[in-house]
Amino acid sequence: MSPNDLSRFQHRRRVALAILIAAVLVALLFVQSALPASGNHHGYIEAIGFGLIFVAILGRTWCTLYIGGRKSAEIVSEGPYSVTRNPLYVFSTIGAAGVGALSGSVTIAAAFAVLTWASFHYVTLVEEDYLKRTFGEPYLRYLGQVPRFFPNLRLFRDSEMLTVRPKNIYNTFADGLVFLAAYPFFEVVEYLQHSGVVPVLLRVY
Repeated sequence: MSPNDLSRFQHRRRVALAILIAAVLVALLFVQSALPASGNHHGYIEAIGFGLIFVAILGRTWCTLYIGGRKSAEIVSEGPYSVTRNPLYVFSTIGAAGVGALSGSVTIAAAFAVLTWASFHYVTLVEEDYLKRTFGEPYLRYLGQVPRFFPNLRLFRDSEMLTVRPKNIYNTFADGLVFLAAYPFFEVVEYLQHSGVVPVLLRVY
């Protein structure tokens, strides 16, 4: 796979992901948490969701300090990349779980996390094939030492110095804020459901 092929694949992936997200959001119009919106448990789950989203935003920004502008150009193996080969995807999955939790449902939060992990799993396989061909033995050693997804914190090691591109940091931070757009979405959905405008076809805990 050439760099151009990888770029086209990433573009198709983003389009497919956007379509999937749109379909999920439409489906969520008819799904409601079985926990009362005014109850404590519903509020606790929402609070956890916000916490997960902020972890995701900060984590993705942290990753960009190390990978910004260097992805697919060199092997980055320090900071978050020393404990997992795909920390951006890890934090995005955490953010997806947070988005689902804003619905007040643990089931929806878990479903969002699993769907996000599954979509990224295929992407990582394609990227790994490209990186194997590009970097050869050095990447194979990295691949054998650091887990693909679930972090191994015992492997953590850091750099003494980083070269930072502020624009990449700002862009990643701004992209992460999109997770917070889920809150007004779920509030509107909740209002439409309680007012009877949208029928509730499924209730989940």
